[in-house]
Amino acid sequence: MSTVELTKDNFDEIVSDNEFVLIDFWASWCGPCRQFGPVFEAASERHQDLVFAKVDTEAQQELAAAFEIQSIPTLMIVRDKVAVFAQPGALPEAALEDLIGQVRKLDMDEVRKSVADAQAQGNAQQ
Repeated sequence: MSTVELTKDNFDEIVSDNEFVLIDFWASWCGPCRQFGPVFEAASERHQDLVFAKVDTEAQQELAAAFEIQSIPTLMIVRDKVAVFAQPGALPEAALEDLIGQVRKLDMDEVRKSVADAQAQGNAQQ
């Protein structure tokens, strides 16, 4: 499956309509982004049940700012509308495969409970 280009116009729809979305925040001038691109594309071919998406941080500055992207490439994984992973840096193929396997195994009920608990705790401290 080829990657999908994410924009501020289609972001919500793609993330809402798909259970598992891997997002590569990148820019054409970024050397590490160009190195990570083929790794990301190869993974998209191996995992055709997942959505692989790219955000060009130059063209989509508003979207990059909304996610506070400070460094590229940044890989974000959204599962069931919850961002479960976000980290800058180009991953080697083996690390990306391992990460995909870990995220597939997540108990999303537990993740949602942890998010709710953290939000409740944050609200209590304010």
